Amino acid sequence: MAETVFAARSITKVYDMGEVSVQALRGVDFDLFANELVVLLGPSGSGKSTLLNILGGLDRPTSGSVNFRGRDLSTAGDSELTQYRRFEVGFVFQFYNLIPSLTARENVAIVTEISRAPMKPEDALALVGLHDRLDHFPSQLSGGQQQRVAIARAIAKNPGVLLCDEPTGALDSATGILVLEAIERVNRELGTSTAVITHNADIAAMADRVIHLSDGLISNIEANAAKKSPREIHW
Repeated sequence: MAETVFAARSITKVYDMGEVSVQALRGVDFDLFANELVVLLGPSGSGKSTLLNILGGLDRPTSGSVNFRGRDLSTAGDSELTQYRRFEVGFVFQFYNLIPSLTARENVAIVTEISRAPMKPEDALALVGLHDRLDHFPSQLSGGQQQRVAIARAIAKNPGVLLCDEPTGALDSATGILVLEAIERVNRELGTSTAVITHNADIAAMADRVIHLSDGLISNIEANAAKKSPREIHW
């Protein structure tokens, strides 16, 4: 039985918007296992990003518990959550958030300088297929290459978990496949437990498990017996 990296139980999240309350999560139970690649699938507003933000320590649940390898994140203080985000989690978002005045190597090095046991920036960039773009600035890179720099930056601190929020949302399908290949390779070669948010059902084919969300609830969980490589996905 694989180690349980995350165990979230009865997670709710309510946002108070003045006189109106919006319930983003309505009692979610979620597990993520070691070395697993999970896709969180659902339409906009289903609660995917809220769940990912809570798992990543960027937000707190209104109620429920989130356990990360024996640590209860739902009761952690701000300082503890900062340390958790810094050392344990790599984030990849839809927009790359690279620093324009720094090269690919320097963008990755920012993270390695504050990590406990980082990879070399060159090794992280090589893992995502950018060994020949080390000294290029973001303006000299395509959108897909910039996103792969963002993935290299996320994994360079050797996190136990990689959380990706619509990582191909701003890319065309051909470029998106290259990004998905980079994520899949990180999961396979480093054993990084990975959760990928998407509204694109085709991407779910690369997952070990697919978690379907709808209206703040998990509507279905399915194991993927016929897992495909990103190259085999047509979208």
